[in-house]
Amino acid sequence: MPAPATVVDEGRVLVASGVVKRWGSTLALAGADLDVGPGVTGLLGANGSGKTTLLGLLLGLHRPDQGHIRVLGLDPTTAGPEVRARVGYAPEHHSLPPDVKAVDLVRHVAELHGLPRREATGRASDVLWQVGLGEERVRPLGTMSTGQRQRVKLAQAIVHDPVLVLLDEPTEGLDPVQRDDMLALIRRVGHDFGIHVLLSSHVLDEVERVADGAVILHAGRVVSSGALADLQASSTGGVVVEVVGDPAPLATELAARGLPAEVAGPRLVVGGGEEVFDVVRDLLAARGVAVRRLEPRRRSLEEVFLSSGLTGGQADPTGAAGG
Repeated sequence: MPAPATVVDEGRVLVASGVVKRWGSTLALAGADLDVGPGVTGLLGANGSGKTTLLGLLLGLHRPDQGHIRVLGLDPTTAGPEVRARVGYAPEHHSLPPDVKAVDLVRHVAELHGLPRREATGRASDVLWQVGLGEERVRPLGTMSTGQRQRVKLAQAIVHDPVLVLLDEPTEGLDPVQRDDMLALIRRVGHDFGIHVLLSSHVLDEVERVADGAVILHAGRVVSSGALADLQASSTGGVVVEVVGDPAPLATELAARGLPAEVAGPRLVVGGGEEVFDVVRDLLAARGVAVRRLEPRRRSLEEVFLSSGLTGGQADPTGAAGG
């Protein structure tokens, strides 16, 4: 597999400024700004937010009406073939040729990227083993399950050792076990293989589990972006504390001091302003309570999504942000 990818544009993988794209009378992107660093980045947004249009622009398949885009230091508008040579893409749809063997499809994509046939054949076999389809690589695609086809799409996206892969809804149609396996593969691609990943997903907790950063699109604009840790930093204060033993007595004492504390297993989520950290720390020390963890409360990605001005039912309370 590839060595760690070289980051360009002063550490930025994707950069866009003021990107506008119209499809007839429909405004798909309305001045989107993008700044994506290395690692795994989640691309979130409700239906119609501009995610699919953005992916097409990044690949150089469409031209923006206004604005500028840089992908790995290249302008996809003028250097589309060079961009696509360095980028892998796994589309959302499952329209794979049913009579073609998995290894033949992946080999064909490798050849399209310029690999000689013998090398492409070996690479196709190797990458299918990497995604857990080594024993299934000679099966026709039409006989494979949805989970297996998703793995084939991931394999063809990375077979040519790209610097960056764009994954469009890679867990669509998967059961919980298959979904967990796919997320583990994506994290492996992004952190072990050294390939940068832009993961488009409508399931917020997927991004929360595997991504280093996130970009939230709404009505054609980027309304929030950055490192996940920064996005999830709570603006309302509060702390999370995990103690050794039963946290209920501590919760009772905190409540008596006017600090609401919710018990969640061995953890306490304590509300309050910025001063609550010092109050909880001092109380723990005074009572001699053994502590496993004490840290500022972080918002869930769902809270980040909802706080980005996205209202009117565009976010699913179960954690889905739309397609």
